[in-house]
Amino acid sequence: MSGANGNNTWRNWAGNITARPAREVSPASAAELAEAVRRAAEDGLTVKAVGTGHSFTAAAATDGVLIRPDLLTGIREIDRAAMTVTVEAGTPLKRLNAALAREGLSLTNMGDIMEQTVAGATSTGTHGTGRDSASIAAQIKGLELVTADGSLLACSEKENPEVFAAARIGLGALGVVTAITFAVEPVFLLTAREEPMAFDKVTAEFDELFAENEHFEFYWFPHTGNCNTKRNNRSAGPAAPPGKLSGWIEDEFMSNGLFQVVCSLGRAVPATIPSIAKVSSRALSARTYTDIPYKVFTSPRRVRFVEMEYALPREAVVGALREVKALVERSPLRVSFPVEVRTAPADDIALSTASGRETAYIAVHMYKGTPYQAYFTAVERIMTAHAGRPHWGKVHTRDAAYFAEVYPRFAEFTALRDRLDPERRFANTYLRRVLGE
Repeated sequence: MSGANGNNTWRNWAGNITARPAREVSPASAAELAEAVRRAAEDGLTVKAVGTGHSFTAAAATDGVLIRPDLLTGIREIDRAAMTVTVEAGTPLKRLNAALAREGLSLTNMGDIMEQTVAGATSTGTHGTGRDSASIAAQIKGLELVTADGSLLACSEKENPEVFAAARIGLGALGVVTAITFAVEPVFLLTAREEPMAFDKVTAEFDELFAENEHFEFYWFPHTGNCNTKRNNRSAGPAAPPGKLSGWIEDEFMSNGLFQVVCSLGRAVPATIPSIAKVSSRALSARTYTDIPYKVFTSPRRVRFVEMEYALPREAVVGALREVKALVERSPLRVSFPVEVRTAPADDIALSTASGRETAYIAVHMYKGTPYQAYFTAVERIMTAHAGRPHWGKVHTRDAAYFAEVYPRFAEFTALRDRLDPERRFANTYLRRVLGE
């Protein structure tokens, strides 16, 4: 096990969160990780595991022992009879996706970024969009975690089911995840249809677009009446990925290279943003392509930003989005990033943003280095009026008292935390705010 005394400052991907841990540890096995937790307890230090830092909150920040799971990677087992894969907690989603594809397998659904570790992505409730298929955590069939006393706990629907029910989205509060077993299925093809559409048309037809497509999402460009829609549906094939040149133009030049320049200009001269938005939102063209799931669901994100996302009851999302549009139009705000809308079915995970209710998400972003508080505060006011639940890994100001109101099973989770971590070995400032002391 490699360890280092902490004179190093840890930063998240967006650069908005920093921490100075007392020491960093990179365990190479679950046993070494358990030993690191026991040693931290002896030294009176708290413990947090960190993935790739893609959370915009301080969920992983610590002044105690920072666990880096870089050596806990790779597939442990593929069980073709059960159609599951067991993977080490520090494995990046992009490596899991590629490895599964080589085996002719795939996750059913995923988010649009695959840089995160499997444990980091699931612990914070990362999701994509889906009419019937839910978040990555909802695809978990079993997990293993080191608890506060240094013991290794395996849980599933049959083994420690009450821990399994909560720990799939555990925020790092119940222990350090060492391995996850996911349900998988034979690899399939998705046809993606991307199409510009007017804001008024998308919002008027949202229920039909949602019902007719397995995966529907759209982006609205602030300061315009323009949106871009994306429908992903299973396909008999054949595979027809984007051409190399057109794919590069759309995914690299437009979505990363040119967008970086546009955002930098907007940050320097905010007054240019509405004009740029009108031009860039009209530059989009329709395209259709067919490929294996992770190549359709995910896309590279090299333009750094800060994000807030709220989960609303699905029936409330169109009204809330119209409120956001009215807010931007009547305010001096200048917003260069599109607003993203996605959906998820209800699930049974205690702290899932879709726990017990059909859900739609509204995500707002600001380019890294741009003041975001005024925009996010105003949007958050709209979201909380609709009993919104913020994404655990994205900027928000809510606390335990609020969550106790909007999560029916919140007390179930905190009672389990009291049992598994009575001394708060896994606590930090963020968890004290969102879960209570």
